Amino acid sequence: MAKPPRSQYVCNSCGYRSPKPLGRCPNCQAWNSFEEEVPTAATTGRGGYGGVTGGKLTPLSTVGRREEPRTSTGIPELDRVLGGGLVAGGVTLIGGEPGIGKSTLLLQVADRVAARSTEQGGGTVLYVAGEESLEQIRLRADRLGVTAELQLTRDTRAEHIAALMQEHKPALCIVDSIQTVTVEGEGAAGGVAQVRDGTSMLTRAAKETGTATVLVGHVTKDGTVAGPKVMEHIVDTTVFLESVGAFRLLRSVKNRFGQAGELGVFEMRGEGLVAVENPSAAFLAERPVDVPGSVVAATVDGQRPMLLEVQALASKTPYPNARRVVVGLDPRRVDVVLAVLERRLDLTLGGLDVYVNLAGGLKVPDPGLDLAVALAVYSAVVGRALPQNVAVFGEVGLAGEVRSTQMALRRAEEATRAGYNRLVVPPGLDGHAGIKSVEEAVSAVWRK
Repeated sequence: MAKPPRSQYVCNSCGYRSPKPLGRCPNCQAWNSFEEEVPTAATTGRGGYGGVTGGKLTPLSTVGRREEPRTSTGIPELDRVLGGGLVAGGVTLIGGEPGIGKSTLLLQVADRVAARSTEQGGGTVLYVAGEESLEQIRLRADRLGVTAELQLTRDTRAEHIAALMQEHKPALCIVDSIQTVTVEGEGAAGGVAQVRDGTSMLTRAAKETGTATVLVGHVTKDGTVAGPKVMEHIVDTTVFLESVGAFRLLRSVKNRFGQAGELGVFEMRGEGLVAVENPSAAFLAERPVDVPGSVVAATVDGQRPMLLEVQALASKTPYPNARRVVVGLDPRRVDVVLAVLERRLDLTLGGLDVYVNLAGGLKVPDPGLDLAVALAVYSAVVGRALPQNVAVFGEVGLAGEVRSTQMALRRAEEATRAGYNRLVVPPGLDGHAGIKSVEEAVSAVWRK
């Protein structure tokens, strides 16, 4: 007689599976997060696969080509991140910390999409409010100036949401949040099975009705979307909203219909999230003038070129061992750059505490910032400020050579557009005299 299927215990924070309940998840370190999941017994019949016959096969050459229609969100920065707008039938998962602006952004999107659909005679916008009352949404809508007619519901049962999508064929469906969606017979809301099966059911409904669907996801303490990892594989696009100082960064980490890694910059104001059209100017707005240790670096975050300020400070250490403090950059790469400066330029750093900071609060692991770090530290040690019209980028090797970086042309174009007409860049960039070593970079910056 066949043995009954055994229960498994699944962490509701990260999806880790264990044959027995554990007090603390060994994967995400969450406490008391395991829930029992009883698998459904597979039906067996004659034959090795229970008598099930294979499905129909379709040759690739007979499959037609079709461009997925897109709908603009009305917010250019969001369209950039999504690869051009919302895709009909596509499912987008947006994650972020509580209170960062996910619901605010989506309510703005709902207003613009609903207004355009009304003008063009298209479908409406369905907003599933799982965490707030309808009155709370009305208050936020009044504050944001929402004028379009939205269809709201507090019903978070996945079967009913899918039925509403089948009945009304909305242009956009927003579910806030997926952790509040329940599937009949799967246990309490927010559990691993509920989130997984709810996502699968809503994704299937979106594909069948051609409804662009956006799911809001909670995040864990380490910044990842809470729930089983399979949820991120089910959806078509995954984006994260994060806070950096006074700005909100929207970053795509997965996109089946566009380029992953795109970045959008917003600023939270009273009227909601407002797109920052020129992030370089915003991040350099408070840069000090004629101060040693300050360098403008052309970097790339995802697929977006930006100008950021690299700062360095060197001071005599009171400790037996000099300190190295790095904020916003890769500390190991900074250690390599400091070693190159000591070896190739005979710059004495042994008795100095060195502090390196990427101003603005961003964290950018870009090798192209090496040269900016080298010049910032050199400037701080010798006490000479860089000219105001200089921007730099380039990777520094152990031999002191300056290597080329990815998207060099776009970096140079961004720097030129911002008014930095003296570029210290690696060789190989058309129209610019490249420098081959750190020594040449120092000479190029402070030449007469």
